[in-house]
Amino acid sequence: MNVDADGGLVLPALQAADRRTRLPVLTLFLVLVAAGLLMRQLVAANTDVSWLLIAAERWLDGQRLYSEILETNPPMAVLVYVPAIIFARATGVPAEVMLDALLFLAIALSLALSCVILRESAALAPRQKWPLALVTLAVLAVLPCQCFGQREHIAVIELVPMLAVLARRINRETVPLWAATAAGVGLGLALCFKPHFALAMLCVLGVVAVHLRSARILLAPENLVGATLVALYSLCTALFFPEFFTDMWPLLRDVYSIGMSLPVLLAKPAVLLYALTLVATLLLRRSSRMTPTLLLLLSASAAFFLAYLLQRKGWPYHSYPALAFAALGFAFAVTTVPAVDEQGPERSGLATAAVAAALLVPALVWFNHALDARFLQPAIARLGIAHPSIMVVSGDPGIPHPLTRAVGGVWTSREQCLLASSYEEFARDSGADAQVLARLDPYTRRERRWLADDIRRARPSIVLVDNLTGNWSQWLHASPELDRLMQGYRLAETVQDIEIYVRSPD
Repeated sequence: MNVDADGGLVLPALQAADRRTRLPVLTLFLVLVAAGLLMRQLVAANTDVSWLLIAAERWLDGQRLYSEILETNPPMAVLVYVPAIIFARATGVPAEVMLDALLFLAIALSLALSCVILRESAALAPRQKWPLALVTLAVLAVLPCQCFGQREHIAVIELVPMLAVLARRINRETVPLWAATAAGVGLGLALCFKPHFALAMLCVLGVVAVHLRSARILLAPENLVGATLVALYSLCTALFFPEFFTDMWPLLRDVYSIGMSLPVLLAKPAVLLYALTLVATLLLRRSSRMTPTLLLLLSASAAFFLAYLLQRKGWPYHSYPALAFAALGFAFAVTTVPAVDEQGPERSGLATAAVAAALLVPALVWFNHALDARFLQPAIARLGIAHPSIMVVSGDPGIPHPLTRAVGGVWTSREQCLLASSYEEFARDSGADAQVLARLDPYTRRERRWLADDIRRARPSIVLVDNLTGNWSQWLHASPELDRLMQGYRLAETVQDIEIYVRSPD
């Protein structure tokens, strides 16, 4: 952020606007911030974020990741939420509120840094800078909807300054060392989340290298900083979290690798949304020439769309980086100043606004697509148990999370949900062969043992059995040991096919 001549604190992008447009721009900026804050109140908390906050709390309390806490992702998936837990405990503010505050701060820093990097750059025309700053704010603060705080969302926040640096590189401009270093830190942190992100960014760097007809871009300071951080992170993972490789990797290889077939994946809304955004970008370009900056943004969206397909899950948050960068490409294309606008600025502006709205609304619906188990809260409240210890028999993590935190409960299972068993059910429904099912069998049997051990150890006050997303009651009672343990519980209520069991008095 900079202080302008009038002494006001403004984003550098606002300095590109004249005095007549500065007030509307500042107003839109505040409206978008308010919309982002309002969104946090209207949509349900994210399932994975709620679970990872629990995992981070347990890790801070001394439990061992990948043995006492079973998480399928590399350690960064848990560690990134640790600062929110630390600040929450120090201030007494709920961890969810603290996390949102830190993310909005990260968005502000990412946007301000990117604006400073591009302030004197020819990668953006002067009239493009404030519109693109506003669109970037909308993409980071509003578009994620229910996916706010997911690792993909955090990664995009971290990668925006890197794209600003690459925009200068692809336009053959020099980059200050401080900017390259800051962008490299963001790059390195983002790549620590998932290997797919590294593959996507290598594709983007490849496009830039081909455009510049030089591979020296691969040795640019920001890439060296990012690679160094990833190397250090990998070393720390091997030293301090060896169970990720010894215990979790076989599960990832044999179970988590199962995904959707390509035809099913291509039928997901994300694919159509991406295709429509790309077509709209190309059709609504105000210039017939593919500029280097637009090439960069479209390459980033395509690379992360490939990462979405490679993960084979079809979950909305996996598609967020691809759609986020596609939205930035769309905004860049339609704000490029044309030589002659035959339709007239008013008609053209209305058409662009209509297309943008037609893309934004379904995207918001897609990113808000998740199981919302808040309908269970009144039933749990009626039990009158303060800070109940909770366990859920389900393969859908949306049943227990964020429900457990919302009711002030304590999650008693070592894992987020019955992962292996849910993949076995998915494999059976997908017509998997006997070899695949045989490979899954040891993991599902172990998961039943784990569940029984957790019930005996923690003696949860409430057990939820999910018959909404699957026949988990049958799965539960098919195990004589689990069936015997459940005899110590009574059925209190059934809400939307979810059975609520309460531990019987001793």
